[in-house]
Amino acid sequence: MCPFAALVSTIAAFPWLNQLPLAMAHKMDRRSPLLPFLATMAGVGLYSLMDVAMKTGSLAIGAYSALLWRSIIAALLTAPLWRLSGGRWPAPATLRLHALRGTVAAGMALTFFWGLVRLPLAEAIAISFLAPLIALFLAAVMLGETISRRAIIASLLGLTGVVLIAGMRIGNDDAGGTAWQGIVSILISALLYAWNLILQRRQAQIASPLEVACFMNAFVSLVLLPAAPFFALLPTSAQIGAALGTSAVLAVAAGMLFSWAYARAEAQVLVPVEYSAFVWAALFGWLVFGEELAWVTVAGTVLIVAGCWIAAPRRRPEADVV
Repeated sequence: MCPFAALVSTIAAFPWLNQLPLAMAHKMDRRSPLLPFLATMAGVGLYSLMDVAMKTGSLAIGAYSALLWRSIIAALLTAPLWRLSGGRWPAPATLRLHALRGTVAAGMALTFFWGLVRLPLAEAIAISFLAPLIALFLAAVMLGETISRRAIIASLLGLTGVVLIAGMRIGNDDAGGTAWQGIVSILISALLYAWNLILQRRQAQIASPLEVACFMNAFVSLVLLPAAPFFALLPTSAQIGAALGTSAVLAVAAGMLFSWAYARAEAQVLVPVEYSAFVWAALFGWLVFGEELAWVTVAGTVLIVAGCWIAAPRRRPEADVV
């Protein structure tokens, strides 16, 4: 039986769960600093639950097919919402930016979910935390920013953490020697995610969060579709189909929670909350897939998060997360 089937059945039996994030956001008071914090925690939890659904789908029909169907479902969900909210066709320059970020996001997600099949959930999430540090060096190349000594120290800490996790996983690999492939794939995903962060900052200045969600999923689908005749597989069961549909709903709901929270609190307050994804990943990996958490993984994660914390700006940043 699909390991995610019971969870999907629970969500299907209680439709109000899918509406809960929106209801919470509607009732939250802009003046309370605690509520954006809680909204971000809820968003991280929903994203982590989405990773569980996508790992289930990827194990069944492959990362490519799972991502293709999820992106199509998400685009079909967000397009009517964007149009009904008064959305208009973007200007050519904005559309090009949507297309670029959609292309980057397609590669980022595909390499992440491909690697996720070959690694425990908590380890994959921990390695992906390297993305903010990579973004520092990409910003230096693409935006001409100066790399500070603090950023270099932070990057060395993060790299040490990744080496710890990778060394432990490769040394104890019982999956036919595929762990190193998963690690390389997650690192490529982190590199693309770092580029995605820079594009996201530009995108937030010219488009609404709902427009971004709609066009990003649409372009991810368009990027993946040409390979569909050769690689696409249909869900092998109703449970897998439900898992992919649920992952699309969770992604949209989490994105709306993040948009609400970052509009009401400083990014420097909320970004550290996103590292709670490791706790969710460890919990869901154990509950759904029976994955054990090694102390080396925890130690490596501490080093990576410490590096990100050191590199974080101490001034008030823009709330530009979408």
